[in-house]
Amino acid sequence: MEEQRMERTLRLSDGTEVPRLGQGTWYLGEGLSPRSQERDALRRGVELGMTLIDTAEMYGEGQSEQLVGEAIQGLDRDKLFLVSKVYPFHAGRDQLARSLEASLRRMKTDYLDLYLLHWRGAVPFAETVEAMERQVDRGLIRRWGVSNLDRADMEELLETEPGNRCAVDQVLYHLGSRGVEYDLVGWLARHNMAMMAYCPLAQGGRLRRGLLKNPAVQEAARAHGATPAQVLLNFVLQKENVIAIPKASSCAHVEENAKAMDFSLTPEERRKLDQAFPPPRRPVPLDIV
Repeated sequence: MEEQRMERTLRLSDGTEVPRLGQGTWYLGEGLSPRSQERDALRRGVELGMTLIDTAEMYGEGQSEQLVGEAIQGLDRDKLFLVSKVYPFHAGRDQLARSLEASLRRMKTDYLDLYLLHWRGAVPFAETVEAMERQVDRGLIRRWGVSNLDRADMEELLETEPGNRCAVDQVLYHLGSRGVEYDLVGWLARHNMAMMAYCPLAQGGRLRRGLLKNPAVQEAARAHGATPAQVLLNFVLQKENVIAIPKASSCAHVEENAKAMDFSLTPEERRKLDQAFPPPRRPVPLDIV
């Protein structure tokens, strides 16, 4: 079977090209794996072109950001695309700036390439947008976006001024959770906003139950000389306008993730995956973990 490689970068609304496959860091830096191993994994990912690294002030209450800061020391900052997220209760005019500055200190960098509202809270969108734009003017962030917002939220955001400068909506998306395909993915593409998929490998626990052992997934894996996890990641990456940010705590896992871009699922394989995990036919609530 002749393999075709998919597009490895995506162009954001301001023309910046970013890797379609990045690195997530949820639970990294919290002592679940040796710290040096996690640092090495992030650096190996950068070597393999996964230069987009996503974190958040929530992850380990800053421990993940600190790990990222350690991992990127000595690397060419201009070649990295660093993302972090602010708690919704820190997303007001004054607190957002303080949270951002704390994140920058932990990450040992002068600016973020993308700063996201982690989920919707009580602070009005207009106030958060104003606070984000102020940080763009200060040069502390290059652009801003949101996370865990559904289409209705995004339409409300777009009514604010200038809500149309939102670059990304980061949401949960994987083969077993396809609700965003009904209306959000297309809506974002029409408004020149990218979708960033967190937990593209379905994380652990019930979300992942049955995915890796599903016959359609295993059949596709055998056909491409891939692992079932690579099939799950490839499925997400074959959607246009989507960036995936799987987490990996070891170099071996990072290398496995990187190889998920080295093949393309055939129409027949996608049909079988659709049969096993049907796309939504009606609006469904946004999945969040």
